Amino acid sequence: MKKLVLTGAAGRLGSYLREPLSKLCDTLVSTDIAEGVGKLYDGESYVRADLTDLEAMTALLEGADMVVHFGAIGDEAPFEQILGPNIVGAYNIWEAAYRNKVRRVVYASSIHAVGMYPKTEFIGTDVPHRPDTFYGLAKCFAEDLARLYWEKRQVESVCMRILSCAQVSNPRAVGSWLSYGDLIHLVERAIDTPVTGFTVVYGVSNNDRAPVNNAGAHYLGYRPKDNAEQVAAKIFAEASPMDPTDPGNMCHGGPFASVPLGESGVATMKIVDDKKVT
Repeated sequence: MKKLVLTGAAGRLGSYLREPLSKLCDTLVSTDIAEGVGKLYDGESYVRADLTDLEAMTALLEGADMVVHFGAIGDEAPFEQILGPNIVGAYNIWEAAYRNKVRRVVYASSIHAVGMYPKTEFIGTDVPHRPDTFYGLAKCFAEDLARLYWEKRQVESVCMRILSCAQVSNPRAVGSWLSYGDLIHLVERAIDTPVTGFTVVYGVSNNDRAPVNNAGAHYLGYRPKDNAEQVAAKIFAEASPMDPTDPGNMCHGGPFASVPLGESGVATMKIVDDKKVT
């Protein structure tokens, strides 16, 4: 490809995607609202831009083959804060893609779009939305927007419902973990699959206890290799007994299923900030 655009490039997940994406195209344009992203890779440039600015997004996507959209508030927050970057920002990306005849949007959706389903239900990619937060609701909006832009405007989308892309630090993550290596593999398959139309796929590694079913997206060729079972015994031994009446333990969304609307879910988690530094 000639040009790829990566939003959210200054984030933790974006930091792991920049280098592999730079190898898939002549030009990688990384973007975020941060001042910069550190040293740039060969063929990479950085543009500071706000997702809520449609004209800026339209200019950014000019000449792009695809956009990998990871930019957003990555946590639960009051609706007024979610509205701009996560909802209006999603519209701006798909609209800018349409205006520029960009073929495909590869989108970082989330398990939180269906986070209120019980973990005892092995859910597929076709279950109705069941968000656990305003954050999850914004993911539902973006997925529906993606379907609309495919069916009405022929912009392809792959919506990756990422579960837990961070170091395994709690019992839930033994099933929900997505390694950085498998994240990269998933994004690569979302890009290089010849035809996707509108696709939903779960971003989860090859965990023995994975609570979701990716059979509906088998054609992407996503075959994760990593497995959190290797640390399961240690994680379970160190954890306190889990309350089965707590939605945070019983639902796919984990802590996001139990926090009050508008309050941080990430604050209740022990996420290690192992962002890749260039």
